[in-house]
Amino acid sequence: MTTAPLSLEHLIRPSSLTDGKPPVLFMFHGYGSNEEDLFSFAPELSEELCVISVRAPYPMEPYGNAWYAINFDAQQGKWSDDEQAKTSRDKIVAFIDEACNTYNLDSERVTILGFSQGTILSYAVALSYPEKIKNVIALSGYINEAILKKGYTEKDHSDLKIYVSHGQVDQVIPPEWAQRAPEFLKNLNIDHVYEEFPVGHGVAPQNFYSFKKWLADKI
Repeated sequence: MTTAPLSLEHLIRPSSLTDGKPPVLFMFHGYGSNEEDLFSFAPELSEELCVISVRAPYPMEPYGNAWYAINFDAQQGKWSDDEQAKTSRDKIVAFIDEACNTYNLDSERVTILGFSQGTILSYAVALSYPEKIKNVIALSGYINEAILKKGYTEKDHSDLKIYVSHGQVDQVIPPEWAQRAPEFLKNLNIDHVYEEFPVGHGVAPQNFYSFKKWLADKI
């Protein structure tokens, strides 16, 4: 299917369903990557799903894109632009609505999948706007409370389901950061699964098959 000129660049694999509105999976790549990265998963996922892989809005030099800037300063150390991250969070929410309307997708059956920085944004979207998201697949990321929408704790998260995984030897995002997620999600009454795999900052084949099986039961 040819992509429509929406607010964020994206790739799309249409659903095999010919009647009604199909469920949709949105993919959000990591820092310095693009929409082609996670889209390689698409042929292996349920044909009923419409799969949309989204390009982050901030271009990087010489190539790649980011959801928000990460700066490496000798004095301050590594720090992230949380205001830019909040802007991306709301860009994603608007894009999800836009894509569901444009491509005639089921807005009640929205799954979001992120990797690394894309996971940080996926958490921010789902925890801030749980009424818009059904499932989250959070790969190699963590929850940044600073970019969650004010008042998120007062929302009803009980229909949200989240799959979390991390590499045991991740050299980019420490496993301890990801390990905080289960307690955080439990406190919000969110049904979740947490798994670790003997890899670094990436998705092992067994990790892929695990979340694929998890998702098949949820859509």
